[in-house]
Amino acid sequence: MSLSCGLVGIPTSGKTTIFNAITAAGAAAYSGTEMNRAVVNIPDSRVEKMVSMYHPRKTILSTLEVVDIPGLKAGTQIDGKSRGSRLLAHIKDVDAVLHVVRCFEDPNVPFEYETIHPARDVDTIDLELMAADSLTLQNKIERVGKRAKSGFKDAQIDLSNCTKVYAGIQQGVPARKQGLTVEEKASVYDCNLVSLKPMLYIANIKSVDEMDNKHVAALKQIAAAEQAGMISICGRDEADVSELEPADRPEFLKSLGLTESSMERLMQAAYRLLGLTTFFTVGEDEVRAWTCHKGDKAPVAAGKIHSDMEKGFIRMEVIKYTDLIELGNEDAVIKAQKKHVESRDYEVQNGDIVQVLFNS
Repeated sequence: MSLSCGLVGIPTSGKTTIFNAITAAGAAAYSGTEMNRAVVNIPDSRVEKMVSMYHPRKTILSTLEVVDIPGLKAGTQIDGKSRGSRLLAHIKDVDAVLHVVRCFEDPNVPFEYETIHPARDVDTIDLELMAADSLTLQNKIERVGKRAKSGFKDAQIDLSNCTKVYAGIQQGVPARKQGLTVEEKASVYDCNLVSLKPMLYIANIKSVDEMDNKHVAALKQIAAAEQAGMISICGRDEADVSELEPADRPEFLKSLGLTESSMERLMQAAYRLLGLTTFFTVGEDEVRAWTCHKGDKAPVAAGKIHSDMEKGFIRMEVIKYTDLIELGNEDAVIKAQKKHVESRDYEVQNGDIVQVLFNS
């Protein structure tokens, strides 16, 4: 499974700078009407080590699609419709929303407001997310309402649930903060509500020295209150790093006081937020990273490789990445009796190197 995220933020929050830091896309500032989109490989040092061990013909990393839409500004209308609703249509299908919040003060860097105020900026974006969701829910309520009046029980349940979520949004509560039940989420599933998507806040800071400034602290409180994810990125500096040759980046990052790139920190936070984990398949043909949900049983994870593997699953042979690196090769792992055979009930773990036996 590939991962997709949508970048949002108020104008001049540094959102496109963060986009460039993450993707190395070199996107220019917006005219205010278009979007940026990039698909990038997710860096994983474990893959690099296994490639040097197996020398495969192909190396395939997990990928991230990032969609960067122009800054959202409350109340802007185009032809009588919310500009935000139009722009947010581009990120209806993403797995998570990345909200870039400016968390540094610098009179030489233009900003939408005269003051830096993370809570205000978060509320502004949430209002735009909810405005877009209101229109979507109104359309579904009207659609299922007709079937509900005709006595269809499933439509009556959907109508009740959608009406409840709509009422919460009208009261200023984003769908993700409404504590929706599994049934309620199922009723609004096809609406792809943007205010229901998992939220990862990105504090755009000026330097590593500002990692704990008062604006970052304020954003941390907001993220903690709603159990959202959060990371800090030195947007301008890390955008510059992304333009360097890969071999030159570690030294530049070190000079900034960082040990990992913004992409690496973003992916770790996104995987935690979404409950994802990585496993691998290896060999002379290819070394490949795969993504599944934490808690996925062996057949489900095998199905990420190929649907036939899930259907005809027999067993999974598992080597831990740490054992492979420590012992040096597969033969040594087998000799140390650290290669395990797992059944259908096995939950695939982060770093598992797997081989699936199945009936085709």
